[in-house]
Amino acid sequence: MAVGSDRFPSMPALAGIRLGTARAGLRSGPGDDLAVIELAPDSVAAAVFTRNAFCAAPVTVAKRHLKVSPSPRWLLINAGNANAGTGQQGIEDALATCRALSDLTQGQPTQILPFSTGVIGEPLPVEKITAALPQALTSLSPQNWENAARAIMTTDTRPKGAVAKVTIGGKAVTIAGIAKGAGMIAPNMATMLAFIGTDAKAAPATLQSLLQTCVGDTFNAITVDGDTSTNDACILMATGQANNPTLDASHPDLDAFRHALHEVCAQLAQAIVRDGEGATKLMRIKVTEAKNETEARQVAFTVANSPLVKTAFFAGDPNWGRILAAVGRAGIDQMVIDDIRIWLDEICIVSGGGRNPDYTETQGQQVMAQDEITVTIALGRGQTQTQVLTCDLSYDYVRINAEYRT
Repeated sequence: MAVGSDRFPSMPALAGIRLGTARAGLRSGPGDDLAVIELAPDSVAAAVFTRNAFCAAPVTVAKRHLKVSPSPRWLLINAGNANAGTGQQGIEDALATCRALSDLTQGQPTQILPFSTGVIGEPLPVEKITAALPQALTSLSPQNWENAARAIMTTDTRPKGAVAKVTIGGKAVTIAGIAKGAGMIAPNMATMLAFIGTDAKAAPATLQSLLQTCVGDTFNAITVDGDTSTNDACILMATGQANNPTLDASHPDLDAFRHALHEVCAQLAQAIVRDGEGATKLMRIKVTEAKNETEARQVAFTVANSPLVKTAFFAGDPNWGRILAAVGRAGIDQMVIDDIRIWLDEICIVSGGGRNPDYTETQGQQVMAQDEITVTIALGRGQTQTQVLTCDLSYDYVRINAEYRT
């Protein structure tokens, strides 16, 4: 179950990037569960990773390899096994898969960035991965974006992709990306897994700054269930094949590129929420008139992560008291209740410290029958605003996670 269209976008071939997939048998059910992304020589990469203290072994290895070789040549991604909570053996297993791929490609292990997603606490089946690598390499193609997006899915019901085009220094530049994620979504830097490529030529420091900026109000402004994954990673790869003047902090087209990158990140982040486990509704929690960004996000995430709010939306119940209660417990100092107004779409449901006198239950029910709803909360404290995307909490979310390992 998911909200909105499941059409995968038309993804162009991106110069300097090829993608290949294979079935290693790590994930139950049919379909490939291993992906390799090959980058042209001299490509550069930026990355952000989970801040979960129990970060997965591939996260640790990928960080190390980026420090040694900021110009990676291959990304190796497996679904079905997170290789998290696996101690030193998990590190050795991640390194073993990197060595196996480097042997086949005549590269260096440090030029390979490993990524995993799936069940936590299970040893990584290294032999299955290494056995499937030749097939993944054989299938390498610039056209394989959708196949790769499918190969990295776990509880996702649909592949997720996005693309944008921009002109940099008179040269046409493409930005394209895929992502996976449906549950354990409350990112604290990025999302479950996202891989974004561009044929632009960019300075590494500029690429890193752009990624961190765009992640802030896209991947870091979504929540499905309030849980931050051990494996979160978002990678931005630049191959330089567009032959544009190098994008750096002083480039006149920097803002144009940032806008296009932000568009791709925003589309992927929204796709994750639309595909939230068991989701039937997409909810935009918009907080306005806050004193600062921290305060605005605090209120937005408190409402977005409230099980009582999320189950009311699943039921189509305009129980505005649950929203009001969540705002009240968000921990905002010296909140003036009488100044707060709350809307469901265009319908004002709360004002003056209680139910808006013009509000009717019929109005609320009409809004709640929609599959996309905006909740706007005006705090009456300042000029800052923010938005967080979330989804409802359904019976299927409980079923999916109760049966995840069975």
